Amino acid sequence: MSQKAQNSPSMANRDDFINPNTSSPVTVSDADSFLLDSSQIGSASGSFQNEGFLSGADGAAAAADAEFGFSRPDFRQTPLVGTVDFYERHVFLCYKNPQVWPPRIEAAEFDRLPRLLAAALTARKNDVKKQSRLTICEGHDGTETSNGDVLIFPDMIRYRRLTHFDVDTFVEEVLVKDGEWLPGNPEALTGWYIFVCCHGSRDRRCGVCGPAIVSRLLEEIESNGLQGKVSVSPCSHIGGHKFAGNVIIFGRNTHKEVSGHWYGYVTPDDVPQLLEQHVAKGEIVDWLWRGQMGLSEDEQKASQQHRLSINGGTDMDRGTINSNDVGISTCGSQLEGTGCCQANGNISCCQTTQLPVDAVNFNLNQENAEFTTEKKSSFKRQISRSSSGKGARPRKVCSMPTWYESWEREDTYAVLAVVGAAISVAYAFNCYRQLK
Repeated sequence: MSQKAQNSPSMANRDDFINPNTSSPVTVSDADSFLLDSSQIGSASGSFQNEGFLSGADGAAAAADAEFGFSRPDFRQTPLVGTVDFYERHVFLCYKNPQVWPPRIEAAEFDRLPRLLAAALTARKNDVKKQSRLTICEGHDGTETSNGDVLIFPDMIRYRRLTHFDVDTFVEEVLVKDGEWLPGNPEALTGWYIFVCCHGSRDRRCGVCGPAIVSRLLEEIESNGLQGKVSVSPCSHIGGHKFAGNVIIFGRNTHKEVSGHWYGYVTPDDVPQLLEQHVAKGEIVDWLWRGQMGLSEDEQKASQQHRLSINGGTDMDRGTINSNDVGISTCGSQLEGTGCCQANGNISCCQTTQLPVDAVNFNLNQENAEFTTEKKSSFKRQISRSSSGKGARPRKVCSMPTWYESWEREDTYAVLAVVGAAISVAYAFNCYRQLK
């Protein structure tokens, strides 16, 4: 791959928009040299039980990671913010699994449902009022996400069991007219939905990185009792292979508005921070943030700059929550005397493994859902394992205040503000009496 191809912004920003000049809404990869040939379809996707690395000896897994995984030469070499093209609605079709997806599943001859849905969206592109994106996610019959189910964001609805006979009517009624598909019964979605690109037949980097991230997400969700509140699904190509692991998180923000945030260069070690900071607190993890549904590329950059100016954070090369956001003043290692904030690849990393949860703000079901004491305790545990497939290695942790300590600090500030206001009023009244 040429140096020009690596550095070209236009190549990095290619995504899955409906292209009127092709039968598939998926454009050409930004790194075709990473594509697998037909004999390798599914081989890079791996099993979620072995954390997504190529099957075989440890040497093969290490080689795959070194070339296509989190240790690859181009990992974290390109700025992330502003790499999501503008779109307003995301449609996910649940269909089979990454191990059997061909490179161009939306145009595959034998995968009739995704092919017809993509073609129908292409044909009606000019009639669809909201700029829409189609992505395939994993589906298993008899589970919560069966083959043919359609998830739509930011609408937060699910339609069950779409068939190829219903495609034209579905597109007309739901995506063109913004109405309801009468044969179906739309179900409201609650909680958080996380999609991870695991399209290994499309690009090896996604096939190696994605499943490892999914495995870690599933582990964290199970160990913290978040089943039914946070849903995770592998998905097809979403654009920006070079940013693998790619993650999209949909859920309601602090203003109860549904937003879709894209993250890139995510590793399994970043999963706890995404869950604690983005899902639990509704705070964006800026150092991994690519952009957001509903914002143009320029608006994404302006949005991040605004957040950084408010929080006083300017260092985007840190794998931590900004100190002004959480009140961190010092950072030290709690494992084998290893210095904190040492280099992690090309990024200076100071990752927290101690996860304080604000039980007041953690509302996953939109009904004041709070963590129990048991869940909060488990969320604060030390995480010493590594999901990178290269064995355990020292973890860096930062000292972070608990929600109670934060509350005490905020309460003190409030009391001081009230006292100051009372003194100001008394002084003003005294001046007023003297003037009379």
